[in-house]
Amino acid sequence: MELQGKRIAILAADLYQELEIWYPLLRFREDGAETIVVGAESGKTYSSKKGYPVVADRSIAEVQARDFDAVIVPGGWAPDTLRQDERMLKFVQEMDKAGKVVAAICHAGWVLCSANILEGRRVTCFKAIKDDMIHAGAHYSDEEVVVDGNLITSRCPTDLPAFCREVTKALKTRALSRQAATA
Repeated sequence: MELQGKRIAILAADLYQELEIWYPLLRFREDGAETIVVGAESGKTYSSKKGYPVVADRSIAEVQARDFDAVIVPGGWAPDTLRQDERMLKFVQEMDKAGKVVAAICHAGWVLCSANILEGRRVTCFKAIKDDMIHAGAHYSDEEVVVDGNLITSRCPTDLPAFCREVTKALKTRALSRQAATA
């Protein structure tokens, strides 16, 4: 129960990559975190690229960055929809501005590009959007996971173990930092 008391938002839209939602969702729940699937509409079922369903626990209109410790943006084709929703972009921007964990995998880098939070930061992503990340001001590195402050990025589903390990580490480190500050 390493993440007891942590709240993690996982953004969802149709055509998401199955593992990139379900692996972190279940892993972080197993570690004691409250994981909340956030979509454009609460209660709506979103389908993966292969039709696997996930139901949004909350709508983006119902959530605020101050109530979460991290946001996970999965890949697939969902990021192309997510980045067209100004509310999703604002949520990611507010999470980043507050220094909270912003984690994106695969094509999720598109959301980071549209949220304008990449200038001067080190990232990785699926190779097909590498140029988009660079054009948004990021410094690309072909590694399984890249951590730049509160920003955590990975390339593809096979990188999920390293991705989730770094998210867990970041959440635990932030909790320890807050405890030390209040002691």
